Amino acid sequence: MTYIATFYSHFGAIRYQKICKEKGYSAKAMPVPRNLSSSCGTCVKYEAPEMLLDKEHDEIEQIVLCTDDGYECLWKASDS
Repeated sequence: MTYIATFYSHFGAIRYQKICKEKGYSAKAMPVPRNLSSSCGTCVKYEAPEMLLDKEHDEIEQIVLCTDDGYECLWKASDS
């Protein structure tokens, strides 16, 4: 499955990409698609059997699943 994670900072995106690769997943940092919002403009698109959510990685803004119809939001950081 293909996922896109967006971040609050560029550093968070690069760190997440490294985590994905360490787990053996194909991951690429890239500009955020226009129909997804992001604070920093950088996202990580990755291939994995399931969503990768590291609870200690507090830079994640949202994680979406890429579908034939667009994107399905699977997780979004709370505003609190």
